Amino acid sequence: QVQVVESGGGLVQPGGSLRLSCAASRSIFSINVMGWYRQAPGKQRELVAIINSIGVTNYADSVKDRFIISRDTFKNTVYLQMSSLKPKDTAVYYCKATDRNNMDSWGKGTLVTVSS
Repeated sequence: QVQVVESGGGLVQPGGSLRLSCAASRSIFSINVMGWYRQAPGKQRELVAIINSIGVTNYADSVKDRFIISRDTFKNTVYLQMSSLKPKDTAVYYCKATDRNNMDSWGKGTLVTVSS
């Protein structure tokens, strides 16, 4: 089963930017979909953005035009570039990989705090 590890979270001011990384334990070409999810305090986990094995992307309406999901196939890493951050973007951000057997693997998450 693939393993994923997130990094890049931290404290950022409103309007700022941050890039999250999700490193996979094997080639991302062997993974159907990789995605970023987030869970704010007291709320359910929600989809942020996904990218599939051929590079097609999809975003939650709340982050369109602000966040970009991308990948580096040589590094087996997926990124989430976040811009124009708002306090409501504060959450633990999780990476998920869904392999070709439709098995999900979650990372432990990385905390993003948007505050002045």
